[in-house]
Amino acid sequence: MEQSGQDSWRKGRKWLAFALAFTLTLGTALGQIRYTISEEIKEGTAVGNIAKDLGIDPNILKARGFRIVSGSTEPLFQVNQNDGILYVNRKIDREKICQRTVVCLINLKSVLENPLEIHYVAVEVLDVNDHSPSFPENNKRLEISESTLPGTRFQLHAALDPDGGVNSIQQYKLSPNKNFRLEVKDRGKDGKVPILQLQSPLDREAFSSHTLLLTAQDGGKPPKSGTMEILIDVLDVNDNAPVFIKDAYSAEINENSPIGTIVIRVNATDVDEGLNGEVSFSFGNVNSKVRELFDVDPTTGEITVKGQLDYEVDDSYEIDIQASDNGAVPLRTDKSVSVNIKDINDNAPVIDVTSLSNKISEDSRPGTTVALLSITDLDSGVNGKVISFVKGDVPFTLTPSIQDNMYAVVTKSKLDRENKSIYDVTVIAKDAGEPALTSEKTLRVVVSDVNDNSPEFSMRGYNFYVTENNPPGMSVFSLIASDRDEGINALVSYNILREGSEDSKVTSFLNINSENGDILALKSFDFETLKTFQFKVVASDSGTPSLSSNVTVNVFILDQNDNAPVILYPLSSNGSAEGVEEIPRNVNAGHLVTKVRAYDADIGYNGWLLFSLQEVTDHSLFSLDRYTGQIRTLRSFTETDEAEHKLVILVKDNGNVSLSATATVIVKLVEPKEAFAASDVKSSAKADEENNVTFYLMITLGSVSALFLISIIVLIAMQCSKSTDYSSKYLQETNYDGTLCHSIQYRSGDKRYMLVGPRMSIGSTIVPGSHANTLVMPDRRRTSMEVRL
Repeated sequence: MEQSGQDSWRKGRKWLAFALAFTLTLGTALGQIRYTISEEIKEGTAVGNIAKDLGIDPNILKARGFRIVSGSTEPLFQVNQNDGILYVNRKIDREKICQRTVVCLINLKSVLENPLEIHYVAVEVLDVNDHSPSFPENNKRLEISESTLPGTRFQLHAALDPDGGVNSIQQYKLSPNKNFRLEVKDRGKDGKVPILQLQSPLDREAFSSHTLLLTAQDGGKPPKSGTMEILIDVLDVNDNAPVFIKDAYSAEINENSPIGTIVIRVNATDVDEGLNGEVSFSFGNVNSKVRELFDVDPTTGEITVKGQLDYEVDDSYEIDIQASDNGAVPLRTDKSVSVNIKDINDNAPVIDVTSLSNKISEDSRPGTTVALLSITDLDSGVNGKVISFVKGDVPFTLTPSIQDNMYAVVTKSKLDRENKSIYDVTVIAKDAGEPALTSEKTLRVVVSDVNDNSPEFSMRGYNFYVTENNPPGMSVFSLIASDRDEGINALVSYNILREGSEDSKVTSFLNINSENGDILALKSFDFETLKTFQFKVVASDSGTPSLSSNVTVNVFILDQNDNAPVILYPLSSNGSAEGVEEIPRNVNAGHLVTKVRAYDADIGYNGWLLFSLQEVTDHSLFSLDRYTGQIRTLRSFTETDEAEHKLVILVKDNGNVSLSATATVIVKLVEPKEAFAASDVKSSAKADEENNVTFYLMITLGSVSALFLISIIVLIAMQCSKSTDYSSKYLQETNYDGTLCHSIQYRSGDKRYMLVGPRMSIGSTIVPGSHANTLVMPDRRRTSMEVRL
């Protein structure tokens, strides 16, 4: 008994209510006490008070070691030494302890020591309906032949129920059906056994299987039950003959049908199964001629052609087919099949080539004969009537000749070899039979070339960019022209069109390779002399007569840094870049001593000049503006400063490989009075010199400007006369603020060239001493600079 149960017994000294009612029986015979309990009662349930029933004083039980003697296994009962009450120690399963005995008794021995006393106690365990009937298997499969006689019995496995008495299996039930009934045989202690009995004949063709449900039920309240599913397979017997699906079979087949052609397929079925339902086919009572011409497949029933069928020999056949099953005693059925032979169009038209011209000129007129054909058909009537035509979309057609069955293949439109040079002309002849037979003949016609295409250049106009100082005699660019003709008609030669224009002088220094279109320059180009020119190239083929086309070529010369800066001022009488400047000692800082002037014949960065001091006696006295070349004082002169200073100015351009020149300025410090006198004499002489220089400079600048404007106008005119917008490829960009440059761009295809030069402001003026291509800004530090156009 659980500890909680023991404590409750000790404290309360009361009887616990039994889970199930039990009857206490006190036996007087042999001093044995007998109790009755139900199985499955809870642990700790009181069975009876042994001490009270034996008349033993409860106070001596513990002292005398009152106990229940049991085996090595855990005892089913225990006695309380304090009050002598017998209680259930663990759950009791009557079916495990007593199995199938009618009365289940458990005999116990209670022992007292000092002196030793032994008392016998019997506990009867009553059965409860705690088990459901169960069959050894959930499904039972039986095989019964459909020829089995009614009354035949089939014994089934009995269900098992561990309970006894009325709680054991009392009856069996079978689900309702028309063919079987259930009998139950009582075998005494072995229980009741179910028996299945066939009460009406089985027909496998009606029902191939039956499913029954057998139920076993005990006598408990409420009763419990178990089920078993009985699956009955009805075995077949050969009791049905094959039956053809159709009442009559007939077929029609063309003569000359290939061997193996299916004529017709007969089909028969047998409702039996297995070998009894397998049907095979064979010839019945037929003559040898039928067996030579036809064959029958024993499995599928297909009648096929075995020999050569000829409508002219026989136009119909009667074939007897027999269907048989494969039972032990085969059953057979016969059926007649009618086969009619159909006449067919079995001769195709024949095309013979009488005459053929393999080549035809592409300038041939429509209607030119290419080939003569003979088309015949051996069939007669409708089957021998032939329709002929040329297949596909080709410039050829078929025309009938004066003679019967003769036809001519002629051109129906103009030919163009450049679009297609070879034609495969297919002539189709088709008769009017059913089905129509068709023959075809393919003729290969080659179109020969005539010179009907002029050479075509790869571009409508060419723009080439050539860097100046190119090596004489080398190829500078190349043209390509192609001719769609072939052979000698496609052989292209090139030459330069030399007209009486201004550009013809330049083209005299060009030469073109007549075979590949490579153009060679016989001399070097000079950007400063020539910036752009135009000429035409003619491409001619070698056909007769020769055809030609021309294209305009625009050539733009690109500048290189090939001119070193030239010093304009100071310039001595012997031509060296040296000069002497006298200034008073009392001048202030920022006084303009002089200005070094120079020019560069190149343009862009190549002509952009920068000034720097290469040598100076005292770096604290003078400064040089790197853009304008102005030399100014950095501070006032003192008595300790030397009276003469030498400055060497380096002038260099901004080309990739920079070129430079130097100028030397001697600065002498004089007293103010001497300086003023010298200045008057010098100003007078300088004014005459500057007037002369200004005059020549204006003439030079005017000539260059006029030439430049004419070049621009000619270039714009050339661009406007062509579909290509050259004005977008040769343009002047807008200046951007904060820089000293403007740019000219050249474009060619995906290439872009830029020539960069200094920017010119509105206030720029031409001053004496400047070069024809140089504009000098007024002497303002924030805007003064020398720029290159």
